[in-house]
Amino acid sequence: MSGQTFVDRLKQKFGDGIVGANFTAIDPWIEVAPAGLVPLCEYLRDEPDLAFNYCNCITGVDWLETDPKKAAKNDWQPHIEVVYHLSSLTHKTSLVLKVMVPRWQNDEVGSIPEIPSVANVWRTADWHEREVFDLTGVRFTNHPDLRRILCPEDWVGHPLRKDYEFPLEYHGIRGR
Repeated sequence: MSGQTFVDRLKQKFGDGIVGANFTAIDPWIEVAPAGLVPLCEYLRDEPDLAFNYCNCITGVDWLETDPKKAAKNDWQPHIEVVYHLSSLTHKTSLVLKVMVPRWQNDEVGSIPEIPSVANVWRTADWHEREVFDLTGVRFTNHPDLRRILCPEDWVGHPLRKDYEFPLEYHGIRGR
């Protein structure tokens, strides 16, 4: 099945939940609306001819240009991408999904964006979502145990955000 045929199939079933696709990228991907993520993932897992039964990884990417001159030349707005790499071990195929959200929930600086958790679809998503939450600052709603996984619980901020400022001191210990 071609990439476009596959996307057309998904659009027919999920409508506006399928936002777009890019087949020219090194890893072709399909963009999904946050609200349509869980039903789509359940479908991808449960359909016998698809059987995407393994979530390889979930990553967060902060699309922010901190240099004002470079930012002025961008044709995109700052946002966070959550990227899902899925595999069908049965059919030996892979798939990349992307969910794009604003950097801040409701444009309120400091209020991190939210998307639904897929930890109930693939158990491996549990730790991947915790890592994205911890380092990139995306809250996964309905996650069974969303808490920091790499940084201490009282750590302030999300270190993989491009505007993150590393603290000079943590509990009396000076950095750098």
